[in-house]
Amino acid sequence: MNDAYAALRLPEFRLFLSARVCLTVAIQIQAVVVGWQVYEITKDELALGLIGLAEAIPYIIVSLYAGHVADVVERKKIIMTTIGLLAICSIGLFSFTLIPGFFLAWRALPIYAVIFLSGIARGFLSPALFAFMPQLVPTDRFKNAITWNSTFWEASAILGPALGGIIYTVFDVTVAYAVVVVLLLTGMVLALLIKTRPLPPATKEPDVFDKIRAGLNFVFGNKLILSAISLDLFAVLFGGAVALLPIFAEEILHVGAWGLGLLRCAPSVGAVLMAFYIAHNPIKRHMGKILLWAVAGFGLSMIAFALSQNFFLSLALLMVSGGFDCVSVIIRSTLLQTLTPENMKGRVSAVNNIFIGSSNEIGMFESGVAARLLGVVPSVIFGGCMTLGVVSATAWLSKSLRRLQNLGT
Repeated sequence: MNDAYAALRLPEFRLFLSARVCLTVAIQIQAVVVGWQVYEITKDELALGLIGLAEAIPYIIVSLYAGHVADVVERKKIIMTTIGLLAICSIGLFSFTLIPGFFLAWRALPIYAVIFLSGIARGFLSPALFAFMPQLVPTDRFKNAITWNSTFWEASAILGPALGGIIYTVFDVTVAYAVVVVLLLTGMVLALLIKTRPLPPATKEPDVFDKIRAGLNFVFGNKLILSAISLDLFAVLFGGAVALLPIFAEEILHVGAWGLGLLRCAPSVGAVLMAFYIAHNPIKRHMGKILLWAVAGFGLSMIAFALSQNFFLSLALLMVSGGFDCVSVIIRSTLLQTLTPENMKGRVSAVNNIFIGSSNEIGMFESGVAARLLGVVPSVIFGGCMTLGVVSATAWLSKSLRRLQNLGT
């Protein structure tokens, strides 16, 4: 009998989820506030895309080494250190707002600089979190833990944008950044309460470069993993419209900062509903086909969102896109966590982060450039069409993914 709450009965896993909720809510609030603040300063859609680029460049640069570090250094130490660095970055953004005329003199440049530093911290944090979570749960609760980890992340992604928009509207940008700092420090305390786990036995490669190469070889040698993360890479790169939501909120839907917060959290509402359903009804068959159809559904929903001029219809379409995306995330995460050896999880996660994590930020830059060249609405339609093309190409080229029934079949 399936116990939908098996992983949640573990106290340290609950602490891990609570810490991650604080981190995710903080990061999401900051993303909304930074996007709105930069657009108010510049009134330039390309400037919104540059936010993603400022974070993606350092994220990509450090990812492979960060994955190696997550396999050779106690993962809890990495988590604590990087949360502290993120808190320092948020304190910097908070401090900028206290200096009169600061942005008149420097415009958005200091914000980009801080986002660059936070990209370095997140580059080290992601593989450490990915590798640390499986150490907190027994094997028989593993898949359930993956689903709940995704569920709580998505729930946090609902709360964060909504809070960001509300705090920005009701109070101001200074208060919003103060809340981010408090949440990050709370997450650090919660992570501190989790017992340190010993590292698994190291792989036998003689030096850093050989260890990194082994992680790359594992990913590129596994057709299932490579197909799954490649599919998500291009879907996120072309299909997302997160960077352009401030423009949709202000100029197309006319709903302001509060509406922007709702638009940002709408995909996660759909994702949480879908994750809750999957927790009670795990995917046991046709995993490959379900993954392909989910990414195609994501692309179609983004095309429909671009064409919508009704706020509530736009919210509904973003919720649908989030539901499809959640299916993709859970299947991909299950593949990665299940097929990757314990002593390579940091490095494999780092490769995945370059494919997926950085594609969010690069996708923001792509959205800004496409919006400048094509216009806001045509650029989102173009991205959705590209996503459908990627799904078709993947289904044709990757028989192993298309025929995947369940892990190991």
